[in-house]
Amino acid sequence: MTSKKDLTVALLLGGTSPERDVSKSSASSIYKALTALGYKTILIDPAYGKHQPHKEEDFFAQKDFTEITNRNYVEAVDSKLFDDVDIAFLALHGKWGEDGTIQSLLELRGIKYTGSNIVSSAMSMDKIMSKILFKHYDINTPEWIGVNQHEKEIDVKKMIKDKFGFPCVIKPNDQGSTVGLTICKHEDELHKALKLARQYSNKILIEEYIPGREVTVGVLDNKALPVLEIKPKHGIYDYECKYTSGMSEYEVPANIPEWVQLELQSQSLKAFEALGCSVYGRLDFRLSNDFKTYCLEVNTLPGMTSTSLVPKMAKAAGISFEELIDKIIKLSLQ
Repeated sequence: MTSKKDLTVALLLGGTSPERDVSKSSASSIYKALTALGYKTILIDPAYGKHQPHKEEDFFAQKDFTEITNRNYVEAVDSKLFDDVDIAFLALHGKWGEDGTIQSLLELRGIKYTGSNIVSSAMSMDKIMSKILFKHYDINTPEWIGVNQHEKEIDVKKMIKDKFGFPCVIKPNDQGSTVGLTICKHEDELHKALKLARQYSNKILIEEYIPGREVTVGVLDNKALPVLEIKPKHGIYDYECKYTSGMSEYEVPANIPEWVQLELQSQSLKAFEALGCSVYGRLDFRLSNDFKTYCLEVNTLPGMTSTSLVPKMAKAAGISFEELIDKIIKLSLQ
Protein backbone atom coordinates (compact mmCIF):
# COMPACT_ATOMS: atom_id res chain seq x y z
CA MET A 1 0.00 0.00 0.00
CA THR A 2 1.09 3.57 -0.75
CA SER A 3 2.78 5.17 2.26
CA LYS A 4 1.30 8.25 3.90
CA LYS A 5 4.09 10.54 2.77
CA ASP A 6 3.31 9.61 -0.87
CA LEU A 7 -0.40 10.47 -0.52
CA THR A 8 -1.77 13.97 -0.97
CA VAL A 9 -4.94 14.62 1.01
CA ALA A 10 -7.10 17.62 0.15
CA LEU A 11 -8.99 18.63 3.28
CA LEU A 12 -12.23 20.26 2.10
CA LEU A 13 -13.73 22.72 4.55
CA GLY A 14 -16.04 25.71 4.84
CA GLY A 15 -18.56 25.63 2.02
CA THR A 16 -21.68 27.76 1.72
CA SER A 17 -24.16 26.00 4.01
CA PRO A 18 -25.35 27.47 7.35
CA GLU A 19 -22.86 25.02 8.90
CA ARG A 20 -19.82 26.78 7.43
CA ASP A 21 -18.33 27.65 10.84
CA VAL A 22 -18.94 24.14 12.18
CA SER A 23 -17.14 22.73 9.13
CA LYS A 24 -14.10 24.94 9.83
CA SER A 25 -14.07 23.71 13.43
CA SER A 26 -14.20 20.06 12.30
CA ALA A 27 -11.46 20.69 9.75
CA SER A 28 -9.19 22.29 12.34
CA SER A 29 -9.21 19.08 14.42
CA ILE A 30 -8.86 16.85 11.33
CA TYR A 31 -5.96 18.96 9.98
CA LYS A 32 -4.00 18.53 13.20
CA ALA A 33 -4.55 14.77 13.08
CA LEU A 34 -3.57 14.47 9.40
CA THR A 35 -0.38 16.46 10.06
CA ALA A 36 0.49 14.31 13.09
CA LEU A 37 -0.16 11.16 11.02
CA GLY A 38 2.32 12.31 8.38
CA TYR A 39 -0.07 12.89 5.47
CA LYS A 40 0.79 15.59 2.95
CA THR A 41 -2.29 17.80 3.40
CA ILE A 42 -3.58 20.77 1.45
CA LEU A 43 -6.55 22.91 2.53
CA ILE A 44 -9.28 23.76 0.02
CA ASP A 45 -12.45 25.74 0.66
CA PRO A 46 -14.62 25.06 -2.43
CA ALA A 47 -16.73 28.15 -1.70
CA TYR A 48 -13.70 30.30 -2.65
CA GLY A 49 -13.23 28.76 -6.10
CA LYS A 50 -9.71 28.59 -7.56
CA HIS A 51 -8.50 31.60 -5.54
CA GLN A 52 -7.62 30.16 -2.14
CA PRO A 53 -5.98 31.81 0.91
CA HIS A 54 -2.18 31.63 1.06
CA LYS A 55 -2.06 31.46 4.84
CA GLU A 56 -3.24 28.40 6.76
CA GLU A 57 -4.94 30.50 9.47
CA ASP A 58 -7.09 32.31 6.88
CA PHE A 59 -8.93 29.06 6.10
CA PHE A 60 -10.14 28.85 9.70
CA ALA A 61 -10.82 32.58 10.24
CA GLN A 62 -14.40 33.76 10.81
CA LYS A 63 -14.01 36.56 8.28
CA ASP A 64 -14.15 35.27 4.71
CA PHE A 65 -11.07 35.59 2.52
CA THR A 66 -13.20 36.57 -0.50
CA GLU A 67 -16.79 36.22 -1.73
CA ILE A 68 -18.25 32.74 -1.29
CA THR A 69 -20.66 31.26 -3.85
CA ASN A 70 -22.07 27.88 -4.84
CA ARG A 71 -20.74 28.36 -8.38
CA ASN A 72 -17.21 28.50 -6.97
CA TYR A 73 -17.48 24.77 -6.10
CA VAL A 74 -17.40 23.91 -9.81
CA GLU A 75 -14.49 26.28 -10.46
CA ALA A 76 -12.50 24.87 -7.52
CA VAL A 77 -12.91 21.19 -8.43
CA ASP A 78 -12.16 21.92 -12.10
CA SER A 79 -8.98 23.86 -11.27
CA LYS A 80 -5.33 22.91 -10.81
CA LEU A 81 -5.92 22.78 -7.04
CA PHE A 82 -6.88 19.12 -7.40
CA ASP A 83 -4.23 18.10 -9.96
CA ASP A 84 -2.10 16.03 -7.56
CA VAL A 85 -4.78 15.07 -5.02
CA ASP A 86 -5.12 11.35 -4.15
CA ILE A 87 -8.15 11.69 -1.88
CA ALA A 88 -10.41 14.47 -0.62
CA PHE A 89 -11.17 14.36 3.09
CA LEU A 90 -14.62 15.91 3.39
CA ALA A 91 -14.98 18.10 6.48
CA LEU A 92 -17.96 19.87 4.90
CA HIS A 93 -21.34 19.78 6.65
CA GLY A 94 -24.88 20.43 5.49
CA LYS A 95 -26.12 21.37 2.04
CA TRP A 96 -23.72 21.18 -0.92
CA GLY A 97 -21.18 19.24 1.16
CA GLU A 98 -23.13 16.40 2.71
CA ASP A 99 -25.91 15.95 0.15
CA GLY A 100 -24.05 14.42 -2.80
CA THR A 101 -23.22 17.71 -4.55
CA ILE A 102 -19.47 17.86 -3.88
CA GLN A 103 -19.32 14.07 -4.19
CA SER A 104 -20.72 14.36 -7.75
CA LEU A 105 -18.13 16.97 -8.75
CA LEU A 106 -15.27 14.92 -7.30
CA GLU A 107 -16.42 11.76 -9.11
CA LEU A 108 -16.60 13.67 -12.40
CA ARG A 109 -13.01 14.77 -11.76
CA GLY A 110 -12.01 11.17 -10.87
CA ILE A 111 -11.01 11.98 -7.29
CA LYS A 112 -11.71 9.66 -4.37
CA TYR A 113 -13.32 11.11 -1.25
CA THR A 114 -14.12 10.07 2.31
CA GLY A 115 -17.47 8.71 3.38
CA SER A 116 -20.61 7.62 1.54
CA ASN A 117 -21.28 7.83 -2.20
CA ILE A 118 -23.44 10.34 -4.09
CA VAL A 119 -26.79 8.53 -3.84
CA SER A 120 -26.41 7.55 -0.16
CA SER A 121 -25.34 11.09 0.76
CA ALA A 122 -28.34 12.59 -1.07
CA MET A 123 -30.86 10.16 0.46
CA SER A 124 -29.46 10.63 3.97
CA MET A 125 -29.67 14.41 3.69
CA ASP A 126 -33.29 14.15 2.54
CA LYS A 127 -34.96 13.37 5.88
CA ILE A 128 -38.32 12.42 4.36
CA MET A 129 -36.71 10.04 1.86
CA SER A 130 -34.68 8.50 4.71
CA LYS A 131 -37.85 7.90 6.72
CA ILE A 132 -39.61 6.28 3.74
CA LEU A 133 -36.71 3.82 3.48
CA PHE A 134 -36.68 3.28 7.26
CA LYS A 135 -40.35 2.27 7.08
CA HIS A 136 -39.68 -0.03 4.13
CA TYR A 137 -36.90 -1.84 6.02
CA ASP A 138 -38.86 -2.06 9.31
CA ILE A 139 -36.70 0.47 11.14
CA ASN A 140 -38.88 2.25 13.68
CA THR A 141 -39.09 6.03 13.18
CA PRO A 142 -41.46 8.72 14.50
CA GLU A 143 -44.60 9.38 12.43
CA TRP A 144 -44.25 12.35 10.10
CA ILE A 145 -45.79 14.73 7.59
CA GLY A 146 -43.98 16.42 4.70
CA VAL A 147 -45.18 19.89 3.65
CA ASN A 148 -44.02 22.29 0.94
CA GLN A 149 -43.49 26.06 0.96
CA HIS A 150 -46.99 26.82 -0.31
CA GLU A 151 -49.01 24.64 2.07
CA LYS A 152 -51.56 26.78 3.98
CA GLU A 153 -50.98 26.99 7.71
CA ILE A 154 -54.60 26.07 8.49
CA ASP A 155 -54.20 22.86 6.44
CA VAL A 156 -50.89 22.03 8.12
CA LYS A 157 -52.49 22.49 11.54
CA LYS A 158 -55.30 20.08 10.60
CA MET A 159 -52.82 17.48 9.30
CA ILE A 160 -50.84 17.61 12.56
CA LYS A 161 -53.98 17.24 14.68
CA ASP A 162 -55.26 14.35 12.56
CA LYS A 163 -51.92 12.50 12.53
CA PHE A 164 -50.28 12.91 15.97
CA GLY A 165 -51.10 16.28 17.53
CA PHE A 166 -48.90 18.63 19.57
CA PRO A 167 -46.11 18.76 20.68
CA CYS A 168 -44.36 18.02 17.40
CA VAL A 169 -40.96 18.69 15.84
CA ILE A 170 -40.69 21.02 12.84
CA LYS A 171 -37.49 21.21 10.82
CA PRO A 172 -36.17 21.82 7.28
CA ASN A 173 -36.05 18.60 5.26
CA ASP A 174 -32.44 18.98 4.13
CA GLN A 175 -30.33 20.73 6.77
CA GLY A 176 -28.13 19.44 9.55
CA SER A 177 -27.05 20.57 13.04
CA THR A 178 -30.68 21.25 14.05
CA VAL A 179 -30.59 24.38 11.85
CA GLY A 180 -34.14 25.76 11.64
CA LEU A 181 -35.57 23.20 14.11
CA THR A 182 -38.37 23.93 16.60
CA ILE A 183 -40.15 21.76 19.13
CA CYS A 184 -43.65 23.13 18.63
CA LYS A 185 -45.44 22.61 21.94
CA HIS A 186 -48.74 24.30 21.10
CA GLU A 187 -50.59 25.16 17.90
CA ASP A 188 -50.10 28.90 18.48
CA GLU A 189 -46.34 28.34 17.98
CA LEU A 190 -46.85 26.77 14.55
CA HIS A 191 -46.63 29.98 12.47
CA LYS A 192 -43.24 30.95 13.92
CA ALA A 193 -41.87 27.39 13.60
CA LEU A 194 -42.92 27.05 9.94
CA LYS A 195 -41.53 30.50 9.11
CA LEU A 196 -38.15 29.55 10.61
CA ALA A 197 -37.95 26.17 8.84
CA ARG A 198 -38.95 27.73 5.50
CA GLN A 199 -35.94 30.05 5.66
CA TYR A 200 -33.74 27.00 5.08
CA SER A 201 -35.70 24.68 2.81
CA ASN A 202 -38.61 24.46 0.38
CA LYS A 203 -39.73 21.25 2.06
CA ILE A 204 -40.53 20.91 5.76
CA LEU A 205 -40.57 17.78 7.90
CA ILE A 206 -43.10 17.73 10.74
CA GLU A 207 -42.46 14.86 13.09
CA GLU A 208 -44.21 13.25 16.05
CA TYR A 209 -42.44 14.27 19.27
CA ILE A 210 -41.14 11.29 21.25
CA PRO A 211 -40.67 12.00 24.99
CA GLY A 212 -37.56 10.31 26.35
CA ARG A 213 -33.82 10.37 25.83
CA GLU A 214 -31.49 11.52 23.07
CA VAL A 215 -29.06 8.79 22.00
CA THR A 216 -26.75 8.31 19.06
CA VAL A 217 -24.70 5.47 17.55
CA GLY A 218 -21.58 5.79 15.41
CA VAL A 219 -20.81 3.32 12.64
CA LEU A 220 -17.26 2.67 11.48
CA ASP A 221 -16.27 0.00 8.95
CA ASN A 222 -19.73 -1.64 9.17
CA LYS A 223 -19.45 -2.00 12.95
CA ALA A 224 -21.52 -0.11 15.51
CA LEU A 225 -19.63 1.89 18.14
CA PRO A 226 -20.79 2.13 21.79
CA VAL A 227 -24.10 3.96 22.28
CA LEU A 228 -23.78 7.55 23.53
CA GLU A 229 -26.47 9.43 25.46
CA ILE A 230 -26.72 13.21 25.10
CA LYS A 231 -27.95 15.24 28.06
CA PRO A 232 -28.46 18.81 26.78
CA LYS A 233 -28.88 21.71 29.21
CA HIS A 234 -31.85 23.05 27.17
CA GLY A 235 -33.80 19.80 27.19
CA ILE A 236 -33.27 19.75 23.40
CA TYR A 237 -29.97 19.12 21.64
CA ASP A 238 -30.07 22.37 19.65
CA TYR A 239 -27.30 24.25 17.80
CA GLU A 240 -26.06 25.98 20.96
CA CYS A 241 -25.92 22.75 22.97
CA LYS A 242 -24.10 20.99 20.11
CA TYR A 243 -21.34 23.51 19.63
CA THR A 244 -20.91 25.30 22.95
CA SER A 245 -18.61 23.61 25.42
CA GLY A 246 -20.38 22.76 28.69
CA MET A 247 -23.91 23.05 27.25
CA SER A 248 -24.35 19.26 27.08
CA GLU A 249 -23.24 16.23 29.04
CA TYR A 250 -22.36 12.99 27.31
CA GLU A 251 -22.41 9.45 28.64
CA VAL A 252 -20.68 6.72 26.67
CA PRO A 253 -21.40 3.88 26.92
CA ALA A 254 -24.92 5.06 27.75
CA ASN A 255 -26.39 3.91 31.04
CA ILE A 256 -29.11 1.71 29.52
CA PRO A 257 -29.82 -2.04 29.66
CA GLU A 258 -27.55 -4.17 27.48
CA TRP A 259 -30.44 -5.43 25.35
CA VAL A 260 -31.36 -1.81 24.53
CA GLN A 261 -27.76 -1.03 23.52
CA LEU A 262 -27.73 -4.10 21.26
CA GLU A 263 -31.08 -3.09 19.73
CA LEU A 264 -29.84 0.45 19.03
CA GLN A 265 -26.64 -0.88 17.45
CA SER A 266 -28.60 -3.37 15.36
CA GLN A 267 -31.05 -0.70 14.17
CA SER A 268 -28.12 1.60 13.35
CA LEU A 269 -26.43 -0.93 11.10
CA LYS A 270 -29.77 -1.74 9.47
CA ALA A 271 -30.51 1.95 8.75
CA PHE A 272 -26.94 2.60 7.57
CA GLU A 273 -27.25 -0.31 5.14
CA ALA A 274 -30.78 0.66 4.05
CA LEU A 275 -29.43 3.98 2.74
CA GLY A 276 -26.38 2.31 1.20
CA CYS A 277 -23.96 4.28 3.39
CA SER A 278 -20.31 3.34 3.78
CA VAL A 279 -17.07 3.96 5.72
CA TYR A 280 -18.47 5.90 8.70
CA GLY A 281 -21.47 7.83 9.93
CA ARG A 282 -23.70 8.57 12.90
CA LEU A 283 -27.31 7.64 13.54
CA ASP A 284 -29.52 9.70 15.84
CA PHE A 285 -32.34 8.20 17.89
CA ARG A 286 -35.00 9.03 20.42
CA LEU A 287 -35.30 6.41 23.14
CA SER A 288 -38.73 6.41 24.76
CA ASN A 289 -39.25 5.97 28.48
CA ASP A 290 -40.24 2.33 27.87
CA PHE A 291 -37.03 1.75 25.84
CA LYS A 292 -38.58 1.82 22.36
CA THR A 293 -36.09 3.03 19.74
CA TYR A 294 -36.97 5.64 17.09
CA CYS A 295 -34.41 6.31 14.36
CA LEU A 296 -34.39 9.99 13.34
CA GLU A 297 -31.70 10.29 10.69
CA VAL A 298 -28.31 9.26 9.34
CA ASN A 299 -25.40 11.74 9.32
CA THR A 300 -22.96 10.76 6.56
CA LEU A 301 -20.39 13.45 7.46
CA PRO A 302 -20.75 13.78 11.25
CA GLY A 303 -18.97 16.54 13.13
CA MET A 304 -15.32 16.16 14.08
CA THR A 305 -14.99 19.08 16.51
CA SER A 306 -13.69 18.90 20.07
CA THR A 307 -17.29 18.37 21.29
CA SER A 308 -18.30 15.96 18.49
CA LEU A 309 -19.92 12.61 19.15
CA VAL A 310 -18.27 10.10 16.79
CA PRO A 311 -14.78 10.80 18.24
CA LYS A 312 -16.23 10.29 21.75
CA MET A 313 -17.78 6.95 20.75
CA ALA A 314 -14.61 5.86 18.97
CA LYS A 315 -12.58 6.68 22.07
CA ALA A 316 -14.93 4.52 24.17
CA ALA A 317 -14.17 1.70 21.72
CA GLY A 318 -10.42 2.22 22.21
CA ILE A 319 -9.86 4.18 18.97
CA SER A 320 -7.98 7.48 19.30
CA PHE A 321 -8.90 10.51 17.18
CA GLU A 322 -5.82 10.08 14.99
CA GLU A 323 -6.57 6.37 14.51
CA LEU A 324 -10.14 7.28 13.55
CA ILE A 325 -8.99 9.76 10.89
CA ASP A 326 -6.42 7.27 9.55
CA LYS A 327 -9.03 4.52 9.37
CA ILE A 328 -11.51 6.77 7.50
CA ILE A 329 -8.87 7.50 4.83
CA LYS A 330 -7.81 3.86 4.45
CA LEU A 331 -11.42 2.61 4.22
CA SER A 332 -12.30 5.34 1.70
CA LEU A 333 -9.32 4.46 -0.51
CA GLN A 334 -10.39 0.82 -0.77
